[in-house]
Amino acid sequence: MAPTAPLRVGLIGLGAISRFYVRALCERPSLRLAAVCDPSPEALAPFAATVPCHRDHRDLLAAGGLDAVVVAVPNHLHAAVAGDAVAAGLPVCVEKPLATALPDAEALAAAAERRGVVLRTAFHRRHNAAVRALAGRLAGRAPVTGLTVRYLERIEDHIGGDAWYLDPLRCGGGCVADNGPNALDLVRLLLGEVEVVGAEVERDPAGLDRRARVRLASADGAAATVELDWAFPGERKDVLVRLADGGTDGADMLAGHPGFKGSLWHEYAAILADFEDRVRGRAPAGGDGGVPALALVEAAYRAERAPESGASAATGAGGRA
Repeated sequence: MAPTAPLRVGLIGLGAISRFYVRALCERPSLRLAAVCDPSPEALAPFAATVPCHRDHRDLLAAGGLDAVVVAVPNHLHAAVAGDAVAAGLPVCVEKPLATALPDAEALAAAAERRGVVLRTAFHRRHNAAVRALAGRLAGRAPVTGLTVRYLERIEDHIGGDAWYLDPLRCGGGCVADNGPNALDLVRLLLGEVEVVGAEVERDPAGLDRRARVRLASADGAAATVELDWAFPGERKDVLVRLADGGTDGADMLAGHPGFKGSLWHEYAAILADFEDRVRGRAPAGGDGGVPALALVEAAYRAERAPESGASAATGAGGRA
């Protein structure tokens, strides 16, 4: 790969989120959508005349001609598909969560380190313009004493034909497993390392997390709450901050982005810009937050099962109720 040549990227998975990757890849001159993969012929049809199309990711990897891949398959397949790409020596940007089980995420991260390839989890909300502005304003101000991240939506409005979101096994559990990593990543972005101190989860008859409240604490005593809701009438994605001097601040992640899911366009463009910088060596390859976020997800599930004992973000498999 010549330093000035466009990075040839394969996109694995053409579900509801893929359109944000496709536009970002097509609009960034230094990136090129070079192949796509999805088991559905209908999903592949719009790309048939422009790029190679595959129904099995292993065929896409075997065909060669790629410099990196984006993995946007259902959650339960993230670790296996990304692992195959890492084994092929390709840098990988994978949708959150990095995996649906912490040991799988740890194994994937270790494999990427051994192979010497970039592995990035697509935490798109940390690239939100309002969140970045908030992080900049907080620098040098009084310490943060309280933080609330709200991630509220009616999930059926957001998934298109991707019914796997409503399957606890394929999704990983529900709102805690799927939206939780994005929200928890924002807590880590603004507070640093934290531990889970309590959690409540409400499930529907199918066993899917519909609502959750996760409480966390930082080493210096700051308290954080993550509120998740997959049955909310409408959409609210925001961050509320309380400061030691009595001041407050916040970020509305949807403000200024008209249209349904309008905020995601600039976030996914930033994800791929960051990924490219790391692949090309313009930014450090390490430091991905996929494993720490999943550790907090599993700690939240443990805390929900044993609220009287609390939980920490220490590594270790947690499982689902």
